[in-house]
Amino acid sequence: MSDVINQAVTALSAKMDGGFDGSVKFVIEDEGAIMVDGDGVRAGDDEAECTMTADAETFEAILSGEMNPTAAFMSGKLTVDGDMGTAMKLGSVLS
Repeated sequence: MSDVINQAVTALSAKMDGGFDGSVKFVIEDEGAIMVDGDGVRAGDDEAECTMTADAETFEAILSGEMNPTAAFMSGKLTVDGDMGTAMKLGSVLS
């Protein structure tokens, strides 16, 4: 597993205050995937209600708070496939 994935799992886990009642997969281009669901945050490539895809730089900016997830989506730096409501719930957790 890449360092980017390991750091992202740690950072996402710190931001998740309590459970998340959905399932989202973050695909970080050229690095791997992270699952966020009721069981927490982990590296993985399982089926999810929503899949978000971005490059490592965009993902790191979202996690650090430098970039708003909605702004990343609107600018085309973040793509969302699947349930947009689930994506928005997770986006509010990350902002």
